[in-house]
Amino acid sequence: MSSSASTSRRAGTRPARTRIEQWTARFESPTTTYYLLLGVISLLVGIGLVMVLSASMIVSLRENDSSFTIFLKQFVFALAGGAALWWASRRSVLFWKRFALPAVLVSFVLLGLVLTPLGFGFQGNRNWIGVGSLSVQPSEIAKIGLVLGGALVLERKRELLGSIKHALVPLVAPIALGMVLLVMLGNDLGTAMVIVAIVVGMLFAAGIQLRWFVLGGGVLAVLGFLAASIGNNRMERIQVWLDPAQCAPGTESFYGICRQSIHGRYALADGGWLGVGLGASREKWGWLAEPYNDFIFAIIGEELGLLGTLAILALFAAFALAGLRLVTRTDDFFVRIATAGICTWVLVQAIINIGAVIGMLPVIGVPLPFVSSGGSSLVTSMLAVGVLLSFARAEPGCSEMIAAKPSRARALLARFPSRRTSTR
Repeated sequence: MSSSASTSRRAGTRPARTRIEQWTARFESPTTTYYLLLGVISLLVGIGLVMVLSASMIVSLRENDSSFTIFLKQFVFALAGGAALWWASRRSVLFWKRFALPAVLVSFVLLGLVLTPLGFGFQGNRNWIGVGSLSVQPSEIAKIGLVLGGALVLERKRELLGSIKHALVPLVAPIALGMVLLVMLGNDLGTAMVIVAIVVGMLFAAGIQLRWFVLGGGVLAVLGFLAASIGNNRMERIQVWLDPAQCAPGTESFYGICRQSIHGRYALADGGWLGVGLGASREKWGWLAEPYNDFIFAIIGEELGLLGTLAILALFAAFALAGLRLVTRTDDFFVRIATAGICTWVLVQAIINIGAVIGMLPVIGVPLPFVSSGGSSLVTSMLAVGVLLSFARAEPGCSEMIAAKPSRARALLARFPSRRTSTR
């Protein structure tokens, strides 16, 4: 009996092992990165559209006599971003290498236009250019130029990266430093921080020695303190973040500088585990400023609860996993560096946004990628993901497997009528 029991036990475990092996094999497929990226971004953009509609209905109705004005604009931007993603995903790696330097040049031209009469400010930051009814945020486009241009420079200097002057001078001095200076002339500290993070991510992926990051971190801390001390109310935001007692109810700060962060946490607290229900937010009724933009994560927490916010975090974690998989599976140095730059861009921006909402960071003012309202951010972020998809398609066997699926489907459909005829 013991032998029969052991035989049945082994027979029972074989199907389970087979299923695990099948899932493992699917994860190791050349198309895994491609479809993981596509699925994650589709979910984030879809959730973002739903939450922009919910969070913006009151503001839209008050300002435009229609509850759908802001949502429809965001929907159009999502369609444009989808077209940009599709176009970018069909380009080759060689195309992006050739496009890198023109992208850097276009980025500097657009950033310079912000300082001309074409540029205009919004909420204390001069970071937009407008022609008629069309407005564009050049700093978002500059992130694409920085990633592609920086990756090309580091690839060409690959054999010399052991020397810090060959690693930093060609990238940091003319490209990154120039972009940061132009962005800071418009008082946009949040975007400048993201640009610096992109450079750090690309240099780390390039294999620069860690001691230089420690030294650079000290320099950046000093420069960040100086930038926060100049203009707007940045230092005041940092002070109330370091000393929450200044935001006690009844104080002047409670109704002023602290209002945004306090009501963001009120929204998260009201949501609890499961939320108050989609569309049932109370904070979006004029209590929380920017409910559909920088603080949309608070509305997600209020309406969808802790589980909703954890779902957003899980999607960004899946995006990071896809990026890590792409970096580790490619032999192209340019692809590795550019992927690291794009992933750093998206993830650091998400960390800054979510950290400000939950109180772990001071309120800086950057959108949540793919979710917050905003055309320039959404379209350029989706374009960047299209670049990643083109890199994923370059993995050996990926394009062939993607192209083979429609033919397999047609073959199955062709066999189906004959089976139906034979059964009759």
